[in-house]
Amino acid sequence: MNELELLKKEVDHCTKCVLSKTRTNAVFGEGFRIADIMCVGEGPGYYEDQQGRPFVGKSGQLLDKILDVCGFTRNEHVFIANIVKCRPPNNRDPLPEERETCIPYLYKQIELIKPKIIILLGSTALRCLIDPNARITKVRGEWLEWNDRLVMPTFHPSALLRNEKLKRPAWEDFKKVVAKYRELVNEAHFSNYC
Repeated sequence: MNELELLKKEVDHCTKCVLSKTRTNAVFGEGFRIADIMCVGEGPGYYEDQQGRPFVGKSGQLLDKILDVCGFTRNEHVFIANIVKCRPPNNRDPLPEERETCIPYLYKQIELIKPKIIILLGSTALRCLIDPNARITKVRGEWLEWNDRLVMPTFHPSALLRNEKLKRPAWEDFKKVVAKYRELVNEAHFSNYC
């Protein structure tokens, strides 16, 4: 059993915060074990909690479509995880103590997977990983640096489902990710957008 599998086992049995009492499944994350790209969201929703997999509801379906147009898949290029691994009741935002308790798991995932690019999906991921005062509307689309890794903050897919006007800027952000992936990993990477 490798270190990532051991970490998943630990997450699956975690009882460090109150979210463990109401979850159906912990959602460790999934994707390529040594992915060059890591997408980080806020936390599992209803469908994720039911299946124990990240981004499988409507937001996840949209994320998969975006990744597909970019030429990326969960199996070959991307690992998808969340700030918290258990669903907050009624899909509320994770509380500060829940985020603080759970984020060491994400740090360890990043350490083991070693992504070159981290895509932060939404304001919770941005504030937890980069700056508690950061605003997604101010910094989305700008390359940031965190622990010697490039970070692209963008809107959460659920925000795109609620507000069509956010789709164009989010798409511009993902185009920057494709360009950076070509620069850092594979200059011949094919995507459907160009």
